[in-house]
Amino acid sequence: MVGIKDVARDAGVSVGTVSNVINRPDLVSEETRRRVQSVIDRLGYVRSESARQLRAGHSRIMALLVLDMGNPFFVDVARGAERAAREAGLGVMVCNSAQDPTEEADYLSLFAEQRVRGVLLTPTDASGRNIAAFRRHKIPFVLVDRVAEGTTECSVSVDDVAGGALAVRHLVDAGHRRIAYVSGPPGLNQVRDRREGALRALAEAGLPAQTLHELPTERLDVAAGRDAGARLLGLADRPTAVFCANDLLALGVLQAMFAAGVPVPEEVAIVGYDDIEFAAAAAVPLTSVRQPAVTMGAMAAELLLEETETETGGGAGGGTGTGAGGGAGAADTAGHTHRRVVLQPELVVRRSSLRRR
Repeated sequence: MVGIKDVARDAGVSVGTVSNVINRPDLVSEETRRRVQSVIDRLGYVRSESARQLRAGHSRIMALLVLDMGNPFFVDVARGAERAAREAGLGVMVCNSAQDPTEEADYLSLFAEQRVRGVLLTPTDASGRNIAAFRRHKIPFVLVDRVAEGTTECSVSVDDVAGGALAVRHLVDAGHRRIAYVSGPPGLNQVRDRREGALRALAEAGLPAQTLHELPTERLDVAAGRDAGARLLGLADRPTAVFCANDLLALGVLQAMFAAGVPVPEEVAIVGYDDIEFAAAAAVPLTSVRQPAVTMGAMAAELLLEETETETGGGAGGGTGTGAGGGAGAADTAGHTHRRVVLQPELVVRRSSLRRR
């Protein structure tokens, strides 16, 4: 491979001058800069990121670890994070924990080995052990789509209690009195919070908690939704409406209803959560609680950039949007103020939950 010494020799300058052309061009005269750049282009020289990383103590890569990259919601989160990172001259490494705490732990170890600039994390380990172990590496991280118990780090999430209440309040207003909640893994905070919101809406309407029939699933995907739909069809006193913890589950339930010849929403109304692109494109357009996924990813990246820039003495960095949505703050040892930003969900009503006649 062509090295920096090769460039310096061909350009007739010192290695330090080549380094300045690459990293601090304002220190080099225009004539020298053009000559060195011409040699760089001719030789095809690419600077060694590993060497630069070794000198700086961290890389130009931000890591994003999410539950399931098969879920379009997390694709949108990644889009927002990438946009903010690119504006700051960083890249994003996207990884998938597959809702497996062991996979999560392995990736966090890899991030530490690679000395990533920071981590955006949607945690799957309900015990908090993985986060506690990663914290020892002193690498900044921001929680995305949730606030983990026992943590004070920055986070960007949506008020899932409010979102669950929006969904079930809508179904109650449409006349439903037997409602199923297809919940996903009970250890996930989002699942619990959306259930809490659902029960809150029932209490506001003067309905007993037993109005909500829970159908837990091990995963948050379409296959789990189909399975839940099959179980729903087998109930003696079948609910007339279903609230699902995410849109993939809701699409699976919708498939199960279609396969059984059960019309939606005439016999069973369905409401999802996330408002992914496929929700509006379903055979029966899906009512869903919208989360601002792109905004969430961008704001989380901005918070992380702000923290890393504070640590390296670079100022406020890209933290231009961290105040939106409100949130509590706590100062850390580097002078950065940790913030918890909570965004508000929005109900998007489509055909799958039309009012009962």
